[in-house]
Amino acid sequence: MIKKIRVLPGILAALVTLTSIGINSSAQAQSAASKELDSLVTTIWEYESKLQQSRPADISPAALASQHEQFARYLKQINQVPVETLSEEEKITLLMQRYRLKNEIDQYEYGAYKVPLTSEYGFHSALATLPQSTRFSSIEDYRNYLSQLERVATTIDQNIAYMQQGLDEGYTQPKAVLQGYEKSVTPMLVKRTEESVFYQPFHTLPAQLEATAIAPLRQQAKQLIEQQIIPAYQRYYDFLVSQYIPGARDSIAATDWPDGKAYYQNRIAYYTTTEMTASEIHQLGLKEVKRIRAQMQTIVDELKFDGDIDQFIHFLRTDPQFYATSATALLKQAAYIAKQADASLPALFEKLPSVPYGVAPVPDDIAPKYTTGRYIHPANDAQPGYYWVNTYALDKRPLYALAALTLHEAVPGHHLQISLADEMENLPAVRRQTYISAFGEGWGLYAEFLGIEAGIYTTAYDNFGRLSYEMWRACRLVVDTGMHMFGWSRQQAIDYMMKNTALSEHNITTEVDRYISWPAQALSYKIGEIKIKQLRRQAEQALGDEFDVREFHTAVLAHGSVPLFVLEQNINTFIDNKKTGNL
Repeated sequence: MIKKIRVLPGILAALVTLTSIGINSSAQAQSAASKELDSLVTTIWEYESKLQQSRPADISPAALASQHEQFARYLKQINQVPVETLSEEEKITLLMQRYRLKNEIDQYEYGAYKVPLTSEYGFHSALATLPQSTRFSSIEDYRNYLSQLERVATTIDQNIAYMQQGLDEGYTQPKAVLQGYEKSVTPMLVKRTEESVFYQPFHTLPAQLEATAIAPLRQQAKQLIEQQIIPAYQRYYDFLVSQYIPGARDSIAATDWPDGKAYYQNRIAYYTTTEMTASEIHQLGLKEVKRIRAQMQTIVDELKFDGDIDQFIHFLRTDPQFYATSATALLKQAAYIAKQADASLPALFEKLPSVPYGVAPVPDDIAPKYTTGRYIHPANDAQPGYYWVNTYALDKRPLYALAALTLHEAVPGHHLQISLADEMENLPAVRRQTYISAFGEGWGLYAEFLGIEAGIYTTAYDNFGRLSYEMWRACRLVVDTGMHMFGWSRQQAIDYMMKNTALSEHNITTEVDRYISWPAQALSYKIGEIKIKQLRRQAEQALGDEFDVREFHTAVLAHGSVPLFVLEQNINTFIDNKKTGNL
């Protein structure tokens, strides 16, 4: 905001001189600090990129210790940058860099590398994405890929060693979330090398490559897969079955890890970007559940359903009319809703991303224990984004919730928000590529709410599905904190969600296991959404008829993914600028 100052003529020249000196001095200081910050974030990003480019990276104890020391040095340097002379945008960059470095340091010091898996995903599945995340257009690309394959077996063995260390020291996932987990490894244990996911790039070659040139590389790939990779996956499978799963801890609380209470509070701060305690979050969840349940009852009354809300939820879970009869039918319905959502975007947004997205099923090897849907970010600029829909157990994937899921994962949710951030060339890479869960997942849940304004929820059942999804995120506040801090059992969490959401029992069980194995991440959704809605109400009240939802969304997304307190500052600035005509 620019304030006008009345100046007496007699002192005008002196004031101009003093102001100029102040500006020049300030500009010089800011320039020095800006250059220092720019150099640091560039150096740090280059270091992180080098680690990523050597995928699979060296994760030996010596390598992890070296990385930890380097991240600690970078954090010390970042903390020494004179913040007071930076621009507002640069302050956000510094904050984001600090946030990212602090997490790397915390994860190492809390021993998270000793537990390289969750209930739905693990390092072994991440390795299997190497073919999809690598570009193949030249012989050199294939040679580089073979270099990656040469490191896969070592990476598997290193992770097994960390998991064994975790068993010995009390860092494991709970036994309850690992039943049948070894089945996610089975697809890698192929009998024919050509069936391996790691051999896929050699099936279809770019037109410009000659088969004779690629032949020796094909043979080398077969040998690596047959003699190293498949045996390593077999070792991992055997370790899971004979040692890890039987030896995993019986308790489910993260607080039962060494220094677990501090770790859980650390994860709360990381995922919510707030200073809220577990108790405050638990109480907020109970309040939200009560509010949303009352809205659900309104829909039950509107439909004149013969029964109470619990009976209505049972009806939704069991009536065949609410479920697709084939995977293709489910995917087609998701794609249809996605195109409806695409058409609604111009009315809600001033800027739209240039990168397209597709609709695809969750891969078969992870689908049984995977969440109901997810957004997959492009691995490189030659790929689209993907909205994954879980087509496993079709009788557990209700169509009345598909609209909310689509809006969250595709547009105007994750694809739109993340892609717009990627395209902000004026921001450094650390800003464009860092994902803050409270902002991103809060935006995803807010995107579900936008479906009301976009006319996506065409039936009362669809709207109930939306409320069920909002209730799902509210329940997370209760059950995540309940299980990790307040002694709730796994079954208690399942029962609570069965009573309050219209999700299928399979979905709920999968979700509860996810919360157990990924402490505090589930808290980010509702806390982020509450903040975004609160800021929108604030802007609507402050601006009245001058409020434009498209401008508001631009303001929310303009700085990429940011902590919630930074978002609040940004929206306050947006309101001030709009009021003063500076927008």
